[in-house]
Amino acid sequence: MWKNIRVAGLLIVLAVVAVNAWRDMHQDWSKSITVLLHPINADHRPATAQYIQQLSIDDLTEMQRYLQRQSQQFRGQPIQFNFELGRELKQIPPKVPENSTLLNTVGWSLKFRYYAWKQHQSEDASPSVTLYLNYYDPRYIQQLKHSVALERGRIGSVNLFASQKQSGSNNVVIVHELLHAFGAKDKYDLNTGQPIYPLGYADPDQDPLYPQKRAEIMGGYIPLSESKSQTPDSLSKTMLSRSTAQEMEWVK
Repeated sequence: MWKNIRVAGLLIVLAVVAVNAWRDMHQDWSKSITVLLHPINADHRPATAQYIQQLSIDDLTEMQRYLQRQSQQFRGQPIQFNFELGRELKQIPPKVPENSTLLNTVGWSLKFRYYAWKQHQSEDASPSVTLYLNYYDPRYIQQLKHSVALERGRIGSVNLFASQKQSGSNNVVIVHELLHAFGAKDKYDLNTGQPIYPLGYADPDQDPLYPQKRAEIMGGYIPLSESKSQTPDSLSKTMLSRSTAQEMEWVK
């Protein structure tokens, strides 16, 4: 009897996991989306702490309006995105391994999920997506390591600059990672960083092709030539392509 009970319990757990995984892969866009953002002083510097203290809900409205405008273009009506600024966390998420072997990646994924699970125990509500924002003082770190987000689990670790001047480009990175959590794929070459033509270009039919004036949000950068690109300094210099919308099931 006890064996049957254990088997039944295991089947229930597997069923719950399967249902949650299916939900993560198929978002119900008729419901409002809550995005919880937790700031983290990743370099433990006073200037970074000061920057985090002055963050407010008003800093999130650009991203909310951008996603509502973009979704309306494909769905006919805007998806309701609600951005919330969570409490500041003291512990940074596990860092993505430099040597991305399968074993290292799986190990990191499990550690990240456990980290997020522990943080969620203190939350009053269950957000659609949780992003952990790791801020660094640009006077000491000029190049940030790659950010990452998981579709299964709807969590992300985002590396950003603690600088008001770079708040616009920070928003671009946040939205890019947020869309990863809903199934959107990168559209730039992971080796060179260059957007992939034509999927990673905002205006692939432009003549002449270069320089482009805006970026496809998952292409990440504005192509200036075949081998050179620049980071958009605001979401107004980006767009969301039909290919990206299809990956998130905004459109067939």
